Formats: sequence, C-alpha cells, structure tokens
Amino acid sequence: MTISVQTWNKLPISREELCLSTVLRCGQSFRWKSSGTEEWSCALNGRILSLKQDHTHLHYRAIFPASAPPKDDTLALVRDYLSLSINLSSLYKDWSQRDLNFSRKAPSFAGVRMLRQDPWENVVSFICSSNNNIARISQMVNNLCVCWGKNLGSIDGDGETYYDFPEPVALQGPDVEQKLRELGFGYRAKYIANAALLITNERSPGWLDSLREVSYREAHEALLELPGVGPKVADCVCLMSLDKTEAVPVDTHVWQIAQRDYNFAKVKNKTLTKATYNAVGDYFRELWGKEAGWAHSVLFAADLKAFKEVIPKTATIPKVQVKAESAPKFTAANKKRKLDLIKVNLIESKENLTSKVLKVELPLGQEPSFTTLAERVKGRRR
Repeated sequence: MTISVQTWNKLPISREELCLSTVLRCGQSFRWKSSGTEEWSCALNGRILSLKQDHTHLHYRAIFPASAPPKDDTLALVRDYLSLSINLSSLYKDWSQRDLNFSRKAPSFAGVRMLRQDPWENVVSFICSSNNNIARISQMVNNLCVCWGKNLGSIDGDGETYYDFPEPVALQGPDVEQKLRELGFGYRAKYIANAALLITNERSPGWLDSLREVSYREAHEALLELPGVGPKVADCVCLMSLDKTEAVPVDTHVWQIAQRDYNFAKVKNKTLTKATYNAVGDYFRELWGKEAGWAHSVLFAADLKAFKEVIPKTATIPKVQVKAESAPKFTAANKKRKLDLIKVNLIESKENLTSKVLKVELPLGQEPSFTTLAERVKGRRR
C-alpha cells in the first residue's frame, strides 16, 4: 500500500493542560495504541494520527493511505479532537476551590481533558461498555474496525495495521448481528446492528452531529431513542462528542466515588434507580458548575486501577477525615440540597506535626471558622 508520511510538527502545550498518557488510557476512546516510546497512534478521519509529548510541546504527525490531500487539515483536527481551545488550568483552579476532595486528587492528575470524538464511534464504544472493562472494550472496537473499517496502512516498525472506524451505513445487511456475535459482542451485537439501521434509515444525514446544536437535555433524550442506549451511555456521548460539558455519566466507579467521598447513602440495589442516577449528576453539577463532566473525568481517572501508582502514598502526609455525627445521609429525597454537610477534615503536616488544624466546611451562608486542635480540646473540657 502506498502511503504518505508527514513530518512531525509541534504545538506548545504544557502537561498541566494535557497529559496524553492519562487522557488516551482513561476510558474515553478505545482505539489509541502505543506505537513507540511515549507515542500513541490511531486511525482518525482518513489518516493515521500519531501523538507524543514532552514537557513543553505536543508533537503530531499524520500518515495518509495515499498522497496527502491538497490541504492538510491535521492541525485543525488535533486542536478540535483534543479540545485545545479550553483552558484546563483555570478550570482545575475553580474546581479545587469548590471541592476539597478534588483539590487533593488534582495535583497527581493534571492535564485530564475531554476528547471531542465522533458521535457514532462513541455510541458504539459505550454500548460495548455495558458490564465490561477498558481492555475488553478496546478489543471489541478493534475487531469491529478490522471487519468493516477502511485499511489505512501501518507505521514502519510498529507492526500494527490501522483501520478507520466504519460509518453506520457499513453495518447494514442481514449478517451483521451474527458476525458481531462471532466477534465476541454478545447481546450488544443486536443493539449495535439496530442502532446502525435506525440512524441510516430513520434519521437525516448528520443527525448525530446536529445534536451538538441543541441543549444537553434535548440531546440526551434524543440519544435514548437508540437501541442499547441508556442514561449512562447517552451521557458519555453527550460529554465526549456533543459538547455537553455538564453531562456526568454515572457508572460503577462514579457511584463508588459518590458514596465514599461525598456522603451518598449506600443502597441495596445493584443497579442505580433513575432517581439516584439523576441525584448524583445533579449534585456534581451543582458542586462543580457548568463543566461538571470534565471535573468528574479527573476523579474517574484517579479511581482507575491503571493509575493507582500515580496517587501519592498517604504515609508521607497523613490525612484523617472525620464526618460530623450530625451530617445527614444523602438520599434521593433530598437531592436538591446545597453544600450543607459539615465535613471536618483533620490534616496533619509531616513538616510541622505540632501545628494541627481542623478545617471545617460550613453550610452556605455561614462564615468559616478555624481553630487549633488544642483550642478545640480545651473547649470540650469546659
């Protein structure tokens, strides 16, 4: 196969604004592959796009399956795909001021930004995510691309052949569902085949992309009409493809974070009810603001096993969290609450263990109060 290899180009961007090794592995996209030392490649929009990073720049290169197009749009593609128009550092600062838990995790997970992906690829990928893990989802998506996607060639020394993601029209025909089952998609095969049929035959061209122009709620409801798409999958597509920065997908990881770190009451049901799902999303939207979905992705990444080595050991700076006895349990019935739970956090500093401070986050409308541990003990004795 004849290919056209472009030279490496670069963009000035710090690791605080983009951390490739986290963003491309944290469950947003499932087709990026390691193609060299700290280098990642993916078939994207008719080319193989390769990315790598140093402390000051993002480096990118395109490989086309034939001669390069008259006007190479790779730079525009990179900027759009990585959402580089958004200042991530300012968002991290805002979220850290709003949320103590976020401020603790953020230093170890800088540069986690949302990709702006093709909506159809995202629909299929997150239909596959049901009862699944990142490694297996990646394998399923790769199998689909190999079977129905366009062969774009390979990278010298890589040994990997790259296939573009197939359009819905490519997944037509009576044998598509059976083939997907043979490829290991299981019950998801029917959903994907029927979603492709519906989009091709019952929706106008460009329908999915047009959802970027409507409100979050409208886009979410429209996506729920697709086979295999529930609230979580719809939120994933809204957040990662349709510019709905307030969308907060609530899966097992996010639900565990909500219970462990934000005082949500544990429930007996193995699956979330609609009321609980909405309550979690509403809570985080109120806590983090308009870009709550972006903030949630940082804590999601921090909770993945693949990144556990990134989190600093607590032994270096001991932290003890004490919940006030009067703090009510969070339930769906009081989902409209403000940030009114009293959280008492005892923070010990290794450098100065004699200066121990209790930081109290009071209900909205009250002035904050800070006392030393010694003063608090004296008060109790009185």
